[in-house]
Amino acid sequence: MPRKKTVTLRHLADQLGLTVHTVSKALRGLPGMAESTRREVLLAARELGYVTKAQEDGMMAERIYPIDGKRRRFVLFVGAQQSYFASRFNGLQVRMQELGHSIASVVPPKHLKNENELMEWMEREGHLYADGLFLAPGIPEWMEAFFIQLPLSKVLISYPPESAEVDSVVWDVQHAVHLAVDRLHADGHKRILYVGNIESQRGFRLRRLAFSAALARNGMDIAMTGLMDAGFGNREAWLKQLEAELLSSQYTAVLAVMPEESEWIIELTQKLGISMPDELSLIGMEHDEHERYPHLTRPILRVQEAGERAAELMLRRVANPHLPCEHIRLLGPMVQGNTAGEPRR
Repeated sequence: MPRKKTVTLRHLADQLGLTVHTVSKALRGLPGMAESTRREVLLAARELGYVTKAQEDGMMAERIYPIDGKRRRFVLFVGAQQSYFASRFNGLQVRMQELGHSIASVVPPKHLKNENELMEWMEREGHLYADGLFLAPGIPEWMEAFFIQLPLSKVLISYPPESAEVDSVVWDVQHAVHLAVDRLHADGHKRILYVGNIESQRGFRLRRLAFSAALARNGMDIAMTGLMDAGFGNREAWLKQLEAELLSSQYTAVLAVMPEESEWIIELTQKLGISMPDELSLIGMEHDEHERYPHLTRPILRVQEAGERAAELMLRRVANPHLPCEHIRLLGPMVQGNTAGEPRR
């Protein structure tokens, strides 16, 4: 792999067909470009071994170094093999590979019922001898609590339980919910339908709390909004319920806080002949730009970056086990899109 000394901004710009100015803006995280372009630049820089001076200084400050003879092995525990885990795990895997370490993604078996069974399984599979554990959302809370108390380095890629002493990195969905409500309020919306799971996971509960807090902060009447649980258990029944809510004309906007829901809502409005955003505004929370609906109004969720930052935090923890735990929240801006605007009714 070429080292930084042999790769310049000009090399990157020529390879990507961009200007040096654009490449520089992307590497410094400056606004004013598409997220797809920024990601393309960052991936090319990594493939060619280009590291900015700021990146080098930051890694040195946190005592994170490339591999120096010892290859470490890490495990990422996930609750389910859902599509949105791919980008998160990719960011984690790419960063670990860059630093010379390995990581495996593991789904704990559903048949495990208690801590004794979990311990026996981890012993049998060799996970107790990993150099560190990453914990993703979706793991049963009793299982997560067991992992947290193990005498291993750990990083949650999710919101930590209250009072838990553990490192964590999140793409901040609470901040994203506040951005979404602020945008709808600024456009003049007062009747918002909140669509998404509101109970089953800690992160979902926190989104719901953020919604209420954002309404209160903007002086909006919580009684004028609606809540609708996610329909992953029975999609057909969920769509019928959603159809009734939309046809009631009670709401001028929808906030969809779960991946994939935005697509279902858009398709349903098209079927019902509801014009978007003239008759109904929509803000979604997809983990990446939607392939079919790239112009969805949405907050950017730093999923890929959360995996990358989790890798760095883990190596910092391994090298400095006595430092205080950290909770890192990665914020993203709004993508304006074309599915939200001023209410027309």
